[in-house]
Amino acid sequence: MLIQQVEIDKIVPYINNPRKNLNADKVAGSIKEFGFQQPIVVDKNYTIIVGHTRYEAAKRLKMATVPVTIADLDINQAKAYRIADNRLNEDSTWDNDLLNVEVKGLLDNNLNLDILGFAPGELDTLLASSNLDEQNEDFEEISEPLKTKNKCPKCGFEYD
Repeated sequence: MLIQQVEIDKIVPYINNPRKNLNADKVAGSIKEFGFQQPIVVDKNYTIIVGHTRYEAAKRLKMATVPVTIADLDINQAKAYRIADNRLNEDSTWDNDLLNVEVKGLLDNNLNLDILGFAPGELDTLLASSNLDEQNEDFEEISEPLKTKNKCPKCGFEYD
C-alpha cells in the first residue's frame, strides 16, 4: 500500500456518504495527540472512500496535507467498502475486563483519558461493569505461601 501526502484541497468528500454524525472533534484530538496514523482512502479522482471523519478533523486542525492511499476499486466495490467499513465498526463491543486493565495502566502512567474519545461518564460506566476487581480480590485472599507441590486455591489443580 502506497501512502502519499496530498494537499487537503485536492480531496473530495463523497456526496452520498451514508454515515452521519461525524466525531470530527474527537478524531482531531486523537490526531493532535498521536499524529495522523491512518490514511484516508480515496479513489483515483481523490474522492473519499473511507476517512470522511479524518478528513473533517484535518480541516479543523488546518492541515495543509494529509496521508492518503489510492484504492484500486471499481465504483461498486468503493460503495460497498464505504458501507462495510462503517458498519463493521458498529459491531464492535468492549471486553470490559481488558479495557479496565488497559485504562488502569494509562491512569498509572498519568495519561489524560480525555484523548480516548469517550463521553464524560461513559468510561466510568464501562469500567464499573468489569468484574476484574472481584477476580483480583479472590487472589489477594491467598494467605499461605505455595509449597513444592502447589494446589490452585480456585480450581484445585496441583502443580510443581
